[in-house]
Amino acid sequence: MENSATRRDRAPAESPYVLDNAGKEASARFPALSVLFDAGTIRHFEALGVSPGWRCLEIGGGGGSVASWLAARVGPTGHVLVTDIDPRFLESLHLENAEVRRHDIATDPLPEAAFDLVHARLVLVHVLQRERALAQMIAALKPDGWLIDEEFDSSVFPDPAVGPGEVLSKTHLAMTRVMDDRGVDRNFGRRLFGLMRTLGLVDVAAEGRTIMFSAGSAGPSLLRSNYEQLHDAMIGAGYITEQDFRADLARLDDPEFMLPSPVLWAVRGRRP
Repeated sequence: MENSATRRDRAPAESPYVLDNAGKEASARFPALSVLFDAGTIRHFEALGVSPGWRCLEIGGGGGSVASWLAARVGPTGHVLVTDIDPRFLESLHLENAEVRRHDIATDPLPEAAFDLVHARLVLVHVLQRERALAQMIAALKPDGWLIDEEFDSSVFPDPAVGPGEVLSKTHLAMTRVMDDRGVDRNFGRRLFGLMRTLGLVDVAAEGRTIMFSAGSAGPSLLRSNYEQLHDAMIGAGYITEQDFRADLARLDDPEFMLPSPVLWAVRGRRP
């Protein structure tokens, strides 16, 4: 793994990402994402047969839970390169067979034909040059290497007519407007299947999964961290009032609260 001096050789510029790691809310977001989605991610790794000796690239490593699982799986004969535009939450991993690298998938190069597995989760929705980044991820695969990308599709919205406890709050709508303003493609996950085939991958397959968020679960914890990080942007744009924001935060603790998550599309393909 890179030493601390190497990791700090480039100070992080102001992040272009709407939910950047510098926000104090990131320390709550990453555990919630892990609880909600790691089991599904790992299931896809196991289905592909990730095993000792594999060389893996984890893009947008975040809190490091996926990279840690991969490092344990590939063992001392394998290797994991885990990248993030701001790797501050990765510096404590201390994995003998892993390297942490500050890297922006939108602008920085990757090794070519170097990895048996390339994985990202909830990264490309935030990248303006997302299709170019996807092509670069494919180029980083060895022949017969696998790409798994997991991205949100926000076309599923709460509907009180379906479930009376489902709430589409003013804060949630304001958050989506801020994301749209910043260039987030909230439906990118839906397009991944076709893009991977267009870019030449074979054996392309996709699975969408959604979770009903309810009070006391990791779902509201994720929503709370996102809402709080975007508070100033939502208020400053006039998309919501402080009174509505506080009421919507309190509603996350309501025992009757329900909200379906966006669909997380997990799409995989093999480089021929």
